[in-house]
Amino acid sequence: MTIHTELPPVATRKPVTVHPLWLRLTHWLNALAVLIMVTSGWQIYNASPLFDFDFPSTVTLGGWLGGAIQWHFAGMWLFGFNGVFYLLMNIFTGRMKQKFWPLTPRGIFNDLRAALRGKLQHDDLRHYNMVQRAAYLFVMFDGIVLVLSGLVVWKSVQFPLLRELMGGYDTARYVHFLAMASLVGFVVLHLVMVALVPKTLIAMIRGR
Repeated sequence: MTIHTELPPVATRKPVTVHPLWLRLTHWLNALAVLIMVTSGWQIYNASPLFDFDFPSTVTLGGWLGGAIQWHFAGMWLFGFNGVFYLLMNIFTGRMKQKFWPLTPRGIFNDLRAALRGKLQHDDLRHYNMVQRAAYLFVMFDGIVLVLSGLVVWKSVQFPLLRELMGGYDTARYVHFLAMASLVGFVVLHLVMVALVPKTLIAMIRGR
């Protein structure tokens, strides 16, 4: 009598997707658009400063005002269309509700305190803590403010109602600058967090 000792194959676990392809594409396209818009915007700012300082030419894009404006417009279209696609996909796929809610002041405070003490866990990258949720929602709002204030600065006459809501053309310039500064601050903080948790970069490249 023959005894069969062959065991059935062990089922292999399918890798868990942390970030879908559409999210990774919009993330990297947005990174490119922000880099173009910020550095060209600094060159445009130098032509008519709002404050008593200039940005070094080594960190600006365009070489001169005309060149910087061309780069800024190119980045503007990429930033705008990519941002609209990102928001719509988050809404219609249900990701907005799943990833960013619920959000409470107490939860933000507790997670921020844990982060400052080095005790905030990052085991499951599919889950955003309260600080991440607040930061990502803030940068979405900031991006909308950037676009709206940018439209006033670019086409003030064509958007009179928007210009009035912004407090006038001159105020819109300050709003645009402060929104840009907030975005840069978010990027710096984001890069610091990536350096502290390198696997988040791998997940944004590979999806898992």
